[in-house]
Amino acid sequence: MLQTPDTFQPLLRPSQDSNPISLLVYRGQLLLRNEDHALPELEDLIKLKVPAARWHPLGLWQGRYYQLGWVDSTDVPGPEYSFFGLRSLFGVLDDGLAALAARAVQLAEWARTHQFCGACGAATHLIEGERCYGCTQCDMRAYPRISPAMMVLIRKGDAVLLAQHARPGAPRYTALAGFLEAGESIEEAVHREVFEEVGLRVHNLRYFGSQSWPFPHSLMIAYTAEYLSGEIRIDATEITDARWFGPGDQWPELPTTSSIAAELLQAYRP
Repeated sequence: MLQTPDTFQPLLRPSQDSNPISLLVYRGQLLLRNEDHALPELEDLIKLKVPAARWHPLGLWQGRYYQLGWVDSTDVPGPEYSFFGLRSLFGVLDDGLAALAARAVQLAEWARTHQFCGACGAATHLIEGERCYGCTQCDMRAYPRISPAMMVLIRKGDAVLLAQHARPGAPRYTALAGFLEAGESIEEAVHREVFEEVGLRVHNLRYFGSQSWPFPHSLMIAYTAEYLSGEIRIDATEITDARWFGPGDQWPELPTTSSIAAELLQAYRP
């Protein structure tokens, strides 16, 4: 599962390290060497002339200082480099580095989209000692966006409910999931989403775990729940199919092992 290494220490202020490890991001994509997916060398990054204001501290890991930066073009230092989508790197990069890359991608997008105030349009500046942009005119403050989302695996005897979501790129069967609405608790969101998407009522909610998920800036909070009542009635705008999978049924292909969904399904596989 995608998870920040225990030994990683986040930093809010830049280090004076003269040779930082740099994660350069273009709209959710990471700059890597084509041959071995290695991060770029400092001398190669210098060729891109990234403004100093676009570099941000990430943290310390394994005795090295990591920084993140962002660019608004796909220019690369040379033909040996390319920008790679983060999803394509799961299972390719070291798990720890993949987790740092996921963090860097989210912070880079926050930095890119908050150069100006969303309230009055004035320029923003970084607040000292915080991961925050402040408006130079109206003092509006913008922290990195985190969008909480619930995930729930419904159990009915020896069977579990899996659904195929209607969104593009989601052909696999997995647990139900959805974003919280303003004013909701996680548990309220579970009950609402389950009823809206498949027409069922559940009870006995139990917390399973959580995971940062950088698509685009989610915090996935996973639960299990017991079936209470109702018949499956799918919302076709959200779900293309939903069914019970029991011990005698062929189990569908699991979601990416980098996700908490795979861990949840494996833990309660009939």
